[in-house]
Amino acid sequence: MEVKYSQAKAMFSITKASLKATFRSPSAVIFSIGFPMIFILVFGFIGEGGGFSVNVALDKSSDTTNPVYAAISNVPGIHFVDKPDSLLNEDLEKGNLTAFISIKKNTGNPAYLVKLKTSEAVKTQDLQILQSILNSVISNINNAVYPNAETIATVDKEVQKVPGRVYRQIDFILPGQLGFSLLSAGVFGVAFLFFNLRQQLVLKRFFATPITRTYIVLGEAMSRVLFQMIASVVIVTIGVFGFHFTLVHGVVTFIELMLLSLLGLIVFMGYGFIVSNVAKNESTIPPFANLFTFPQFLLSGTFFPIDVFPKWLQFFCNLLPLTHFNNAMRDISFEGATIFDVWKDVGVLLIWGVLLYAVAIKVFKWE
Repeated sequence: MEVKYSQAKAMFSITKASLKATFRSPSAVIFSIGFPMIFILVFGFIGEGGGFSVNVALDKSSDTTNPVYAAISNVPGIHFVDKPDSLLNEDLEKGNLTAFISIKKNTGNPAYLVKLKTSEAVKTQDLQILQSILNSVISNINNAVYPNAETIATVDKEVQKVPGRVYRQIDFILPGQLGFSLLSAGVFGVAFLFFNLRQQLVLKRFFATPITRTYIVLGEAMSRVLFQMIASVVIVTIGVFGFHFTLVHGVVTFIELMLLSLLGLIVFMGYGFIVSNVAKNESTIPPFANLFTFPQFLLSGTFFPIDVFPKWLQFFCNLLPLTHFNNAMRDISFEGATIFDVWKDVGVLLIWGVLLYAVAIKVFKWE
């Protein structure tokens, strides 16, 4: 009795063999896990020491014509942040902003009242040091300009607090490094893999078997996806247990991050397929791959926020798929958004996926 050939079984055999080969590849492990973990370790420890410096914002209704404000604004350790109110409130809730400072004229004595608004995410010691600095500034003004007055201003001991969660360095850097890992694996990994399979006539030998071309591609692609998803789980797990990376809703948030990672990887693999077909030899793969990856490593919020760039450059940053992947990852992990809440970012990724795979299908060749 003739046994029917199983395309699916053959595909999973290819996946298994390719996955084993990937785990045995030092470059694959280094790019997917090693480099991102090095960056996470470096950036994870940033801010653990150093001198005191706080970011504060001035309440929009404050009086800025008085000597108190002039003196505070000249204190080296106090940095006044100027952003739209919505962004300032977000920074306050995350603990990136120590306090809103309000300076208003008083009808009696003292002449000015200084009030603070902070959040539960701000370290108590930072707030206490800020209060001490403000009291010291006021004392210096009194001694220099108003020696006969009781005090020119007082800092209200009652501090308004809003709800908030601590936003650590790791909450920004880990999603960026996960994107770095996925983009590197999706582009470089797929490009080198399929180029070598073609050059070594492995794909051509597959034609001598009953397995169809579609299952060949799926089998190889699945091995890359499985390997990279394992790498993603490792990166997030180390971030959570080693650096207190925030997963707002625990396991649910983790699952949504993995779903988004899967989508991002599949999209990035599209360019890897393009490079594997347009490259004439192995030495031309890195230049072609870097045309797509290098600008995104720098401009997509991988290592630092894109709002540090000029407005005209931010426009181009927001066109890149990695920017939207990073934004969605951070919104889900820290803000508690669901994958449906970040539909705009997911939509941009899908559009990029359609475009990349349309080109990949057009240029794909087996030999």
